[in-house]
Amino acid sequence: MFAAERRQLILEMVRANGAVSLRELARVVQTSEVTVRRDVRALEAEGLLDRRHGGAVLPGGFTRESGFPQKSHLSTAEKTAIADLAASFVEEGEAIVVGAGTTTQELARRLARVPGLTVVTNSLLVAQALAHANRVEVVMTGGTLRGSNYALVGSGAEQSLQGLRVSRAFLSGSGLTAERGLSTSNMLSASVDRALVQAAGEVVVLADHTKLGSDTMFQTVPTDVITRLVTDEPPGHDDRAGTELQALADQGVQIAVAGGCGAGQAGGQPGMEGAAADRRGPRRDVPLPGQRRNHPPGGGGAAPQLRSAASLAEAPGGRVADLAPRRR
Repeated sequence: MFAAERRQLILEMVRANGAVSLRELARVVQTSEVTVRRDVRALEAEGLLDRRHGGAVLPGGFTRESGFPQKSHLSTAEKTAIADLAASFVEEGEAIVVGAGTTTQELARRLARVPGLTVVTNSLLVAQALAHANRVEVVMTGGTLRGSNYALVGSGAEQSLQGLRVSRAFLSGSGLTAERGLSTSNMLSASVDRALVQAAGEVVVLADHTKLGSDTMFQTVPTDVITRLVTDEPPGHDDRAGTELQALADQGVQIAVAGGCGAGQAGGQPGMEGAAADRRGPRRDVPLPGQRRNHPPGGGGAAPQLRSAASLAEAPGGRVADLAPRRR
């Protein structure tokens, strides 16, 4: 493929998706990331796109949000590894919230194997992934359907989350920086994500390395509220991603790297946990009154229940965690 053909294809991919990683571009045009980086630099010089560490975005400073069909095909291997590691932090009998996104959808597929779990979500895709899981209760928020990412948003979704309390929230987004935290390109999605965070004792962010250093329009989770980041290992040449990870660790965020090289040793940077280490690692557990425990031994594999968050808010104490039997 000639350089002009490569660059035209790269430009079409960025225009279709809003943001594309160098790794994905190299795979599609069947060349090296070094060559793709050179092509992206040339297209940026013409004002046709903007470079971001590890990828390219539409010009204008802030990336626009891609639709679900486009995002579902990006960084699939990275999302799978991140979901595998994130699922290891979830314990039996917990009550958690899971936000919308392609990475959180991958996480939900793995959570189907965790017994006694209650999952509160505004994502139809997360709910679908858990719909047939035994002993997993799915709680849907209210709200208005946003078709581009199959999520419920708006005042109905936010109001249905009032009065809920869970152990931790798992969220994704469009960008993550140490300076500003997690952000997204859509105002309605950002508002619901903030409501999800308010319901949780801990916040776990799922973000592949292409999102590190990217800053989008609406902040969802400030850095000082993020308990843990679960990400993949950046390519060796991606110095900016490594610098961003170190800056996040310096601000107290626990870094769990899928495919890393051991706890406290991922990339040789302190404060980071590798996938090969004890995956439960150090935590900042927040004790919750009436936190949900495992089902009693011998409990049957009851079918999952789909309930509205509004109905749960009316439960005594207004906590999702109060709804299940406690361990004997």
